[in-house]
Order: sequence, then C-alpha cells, then structure tokens
Amino acid sequence: MPVKCCNLTDKVAIVTGASRGIGEAIAKQLSSCGAKIILIARNSDQLVAVKETIISNGGIAESMAGDVSNLNSISEIVTNTIDKWGQIDILVNNAGIARDNIIMRMKEDDWDSVMNINLKGCFNGIKSVARPMIKNKAGRIINITSVIGQIGNAGQSNYAASKAGIMGLTKSMAKELGSRNITVNAVAPGYITTDMTNELNDEVKEQLKSSIPLGRLGTPDDVANLVCFLASDEAGYITGQTFNVDGGMVMI
Repeated sequence: MPVKCCNLTDKVAIVTGASRGIGEAIAKQLSSCGAKIILIARNSDQLVAVKETIISNGGIAESMAGDVSNLNSISEIVTNTIDKWGQIDILVNNAGIARDNIIMRMKEDDWDSVMNINLKGCFNGIKSVARPMIKNKAGRIINITSVIGQIGNAGQSNYAASKAGIMGLTKSMAKELGSRNITVNAVAPGYITTDMTNELNDEVKEQLKSSIPLGRLGTPDDVANLVCFLASDEAGYITGQTFNVDGGMVMI
C-alpha cells in the first residue's frame, strides 16, 4: 500500500499507462498525497477499476481512454483536464510496451510501435502540457524510463533505444523549461514485480535476484514513492536527472 509522504493537495496530475502495474501504483500514491488524478490508458475497463479504488479511498480521479502515441488524443485530454480543473501541475509519462526480439527477427512494426508509445508518447505528453504549465509558471514532469536504456539488453534493441531516448529527452526538456519553473526528471526502474515479471519461472527470478545487491525484485510502490517526491515542492531544485530504482543493480 502507498504511504503518504508529500503534500500535493489541490495539485492536478496526469498519469499515463495508469491501468495497472507501476502506473496504477503511481496514481494511487499521488492521490494519497492529495492530488487530483487523470488516469490515461487504452484499456478503459481497467482504468475505471483503478478510478473506483482511488475514489473509494477518498481520492479524486477521472479516467480517460487515450493513445499516447497520438498527439491529438493526448492534447484533447489535456484540454478537457484544464476545462474541468483549470490547471495541470504534474505529468507522469509512464505508458510503455515491449516487443522483444533479436534484430534479425524484429519486425519493423515492432520497432515503430515501441518507439511511438515509449518515446513519442513522452514527447506528445510534454508538448501537450508545456503551454499550460508555462502559463501557470510551475510544473513537474516525470518520465518513466528503464535501466535497460542505460545498459542495453540482447533482444530488446527497440525497448532499450526508446528508454535511452527518454533520458535524452528529459535532459533537453529540463534545459528548455527550467526558466519557467518546470522541472523534468526521469525514473529508471530495474526489475519490478509486475505482470511481466510474474510470468517468469522461479529459476529466472532467482537469477535476476542474484544480480541485485539488495537481493529482491522491486515493487511498484518503490517506484511510486520516488515519483511522488519528484512531484512535490520539496523537489523544486532537482531537474534533468535520472534516478534508478533498481536495488543497486546498475551503478553509474
């Protein structure tokens, strides 16, 4: 369960890929700290379930089905959010997919899909919120990348490239928007217990744990706790950084 840490009362937060896993945990954590949440994903049924959970716990949330790879789709959601709540204070670009294969077998569509959702999705989100955040003279943008973008991985060239791109995008946007009191940071999870890792057999999980100094897989809440801090006033002098949440797996 998320632990209340930072005061985000009256803040409005958009979280993409919020229907499950890390995105769901981030949305719940931000809500527990007082933020109003806009939940975005393509699966509207799962979004509604997350929204109802947040509301049942005393939070405020709206779910909006959308495609982060489509600029018009995200721009429309941003416009609707401002019409409803007057501002956007926090954007968490979490939506992402994997389409793994070695380069000789990777289909062009698999490369394009991963780049469009993972990397272009971040571009679309930032482009859509930049103007209202500049108008408000404040904002927090947090992009979810991955340690795979730092170290690479065989069979994940598309995923690694997209996640490395997010780190470069984060630095550029931090420099571009910093003078407007908008911070832009990235969080790089390592191996986290999600639907994807739950499909791994016990032997593979033990191999993964052996590569992690803390000796365990992370939880979605481990990631959400850091995102919540980066979204808060306490993180106002931090920008352009990538923070690993990986149990010490990658030290750079």
